[in-house]
Amino acid sequence: MKKQKGEKKGNIFTDFGTAVVKGDWAVKLTLLWMGAGYAKRKQYGRAIVMTLLEIGVIVFTLRFALQYVPKFNTLGTVVMEKVFNMQTMKSEMNDYDNSFLILLFSLFSFVIWFVAAAVWIANVGYVYKLQLKAERGEKLNTFKQDIHSLVEENFHITLLSLPTLGVVVFTMIPIILLVLVSFTNYDQQHMPPNSLFTWVGLDNYLSLIGGGGLTVTFSYAFVRVLGWTLVWAFFATFTNYFGGILLAMFLNSKWTKWPKFWRTLFVITIAVPQFVSLLLVRNFFSNGGIVNTICANIGLTGFLRDIGMISTSYIPFLSAPGWAHVMIILINIWIGVPYQMLIATGVLTNLPADQLESARVDGATPAQIFRKITMPYLFFVTGPTLITDFVKNINNFNVIYLLTEGVYTTTNQLMANSQAKEVDLLVTWLFRLTQDYYNYKMSSTIGVVVFIICAVFTLLAFNKVTGGAGKESDYA
Repeated sequence: MKKQKGEKKGNIFTDFGTAVVKGDWAVKLTLLWMGAGYAKRKQYGRAIVMTLLEIGVIVFTLRFALQYVPKFNTLGTVVMEKVFNMQTMKSEMNDYDNSFLILLFSLFSFVIWFVAAAVWIANVGYVYKLQLKAERGEKLNTFKQDIHSLVEENFHITLLSLPTLGVVVFTMIPIILLVLVSFTNYDQQHMPPNSLFTWVGLDNYLSLIGGGGLTVTFSYAFVRVLGWTLVWAFFATFTNYFGGILLAMFLNSKWTKWPKFWRTLFVITIAVPQFVSLLLVRNFFSNGGIVNTICANIGLTGFLRDIGMISTSYIPFLSAPGWAHVMIILINIWIGVPYQMLIATGVLTNLPADQLESARVDGATPAQIFRKITMPYLFFVTGPTLITDFVKNINNFNVIYLLTEGVYTTTNQLMANSQAKEVDLLVTWLFRLTQDYYNYKMSSTIGVVVFIICAVFTLLAFNKVTGGAGKESDYA
C-alpha cells in the first residue's frame, strides 16, 4: 500500500514527536485530555473510553498509589506498636508501615503508570493520524466499526489481550518482585507487619560470592550447591537422553521379542504419579529399608564395612554424600528413560528410509549408520527438547526433595549454618530457606541466580542449535 503524504513510518516515539510538533490544537490538547482529538472528529465513543481511562489512572494515583510510592525509597519507617488512645482510653495499634505491601503496591503502581504512559503516547500518535486522514478527506471509522474490527481484521489483538494481561500479572510482576526482594534484608528478623525491612543494595549477592556478615557461610554453601546442581543437570539430562534412544532402538529392533509387552512395562513408570514412585523408592533405600535389609542378609553390608567403604551397620544409599549423589542419578534414570524412549520412538519411525537404504547398500555397518545418520537426525529433531530438559533438571525439585527430605541430614556445619545440604539443588535450597527459615532475601537472591543461569544457557544453547536452521533439506 502506497504511503500517504505527510505519513512517515516510524516507531511509537517518533510518531509521538511528529504529532506534538505538527498536530493541530486538538492533537496538542490530547496531551492533557486523552479524548480531545476524538471529540473534535466526532468519535465520541473513543473519546468517552479514553477519558474514562484517564480518569481511572488519576483516581488510582491519588487514592491508592500515593499511599505507597512515596515510601518506596525507605520501604517504611513507622514500626508497629501499641499506643494509648486518650479518647478511647485503650491501647490501640498505631498507623504502622508494612514494608512488603509498600514494595508490592509500589511495583504494581509503576506497572500501571508504565502501561498508562505507553497508551498515552500511542494515543497522541493515533489522533494525529486521524487528523491526516481528515485532511485528506478520508472517512473515519465510527465507534461501532472500531468494535467490529476487534472481532474481524484485528481479532488477534482481542485474542491476545487476556493472555498478555495474565503474563504481566502472574509472571512479570512476581519476577520483578523477586528481583527487588533480593536487594532487601527481608528475613525472619525483619518480618512484616511486626518489623520493617529495607534496601541493602548488593549485600545479599556479595554474601553468595564470599562477602561477610551473618551470611558468611552462604558463599561456601553456594559454590557446592551450584556445582552439584550443574553436575546433576548434566547427568540427569544425558543419561536419560541416550538411555531413551538406546532403549527405543532396542525395542524397535526386529530381533526383539514381544516389543509391545516390554514397552508397556516401561511406560508404567510414567503412568504412576512421580511423587508416589519417588516416595516408595525412598523408603526402599532408606537406612532401615528393605534394600538395606537384603544387603545385610546376604553379607554385602558387612563386606563393604570390612573394606572401609562404609562405617555404619547399613549402606547410606540416601543419607551420605557420594552415595546419595550416585543413587539420585540412578533412580532418575529409572524414572526418566521411559519418557525419553517414547520421544525417541516417534522420531525413529520418521528416519529417512532412503538414506538408511543407501548406507546399507554402500556397506555401512550398523554402528556407522547410527553415528552418521541416526544420531545426527535425532539430535537435529530433539535438540531443542534436550536444552529444555537441561533447564528443567536444573529446577527439578521433585526428584531431589522427595528422595532426600527426612532421610538426608548434613553433618557439615558450614552447610548447616546456611540451611543447605550436599544433595540440594539451588531450587530445593531456596525452597527450604523460604518455607522453614523465612530467609526471603537469600532465597530471592538464589532465585535470581537460577534465572540468570537458565536464561544464559538457554540463549547460548538455542543459538547454537538453531544456528543449523535450514538443514531440513539434509533429511528430506
